[in-house]
Amino acid sequence: MYRGSGEETEVFLVHPGGPFWAKKDAAAWSIPKGIPDAGEDLLAAARREFHEETGFTAEGDFRPLGAFKQPGGKIVHAWAVEGDCDPAQLVSNEFEMEWPPKSGKRARFPEIDRAAWFRAPEALLKIHRGQQPILFKLLSELGIPPRT
Repeated sequence: MYRGSGEETEVFLVHPGGPFWAKKDAAAWSIPKGIPDAGEDLLAAARREFHEETGFTAEGDFRPLGAFKQPGGKIVHAWAVEGDCDPAQLVSNEFEMEWPPKSGKRARFPEIDRAAWFRAPEALLKIHRGQQPILFKLLSELGIPPRT
């Protein structure tokens, strides 16, 4: 999701929840994303995952950005949509894991612990390095220099 125009354009990024990511900031943020269900349309999956991870509904004219191979080998199919939401109203789904490690105890954590709007230069520092090409593609299509 993005909002604004020109140098004022901001992109919406989310920060993964859980103890592994708790103290990480630079190169830790992400676009909302997830895995499509079997046979699910990829855009429908993207819209569903956006809602599950944030509690917000993305609506509008979706701009296909392409498929991007991540360092771990996964392929992320990305779209952009102009919109707005209040990060303070974030409501994320949760996951469960053993915590602390090897304790035998289970703990629940939000999949996304926070979200924020960032202008291009800061977004490029915050977003996971493997997702930078997605952001570069969006900025290019919007005619925005990445280091404004």
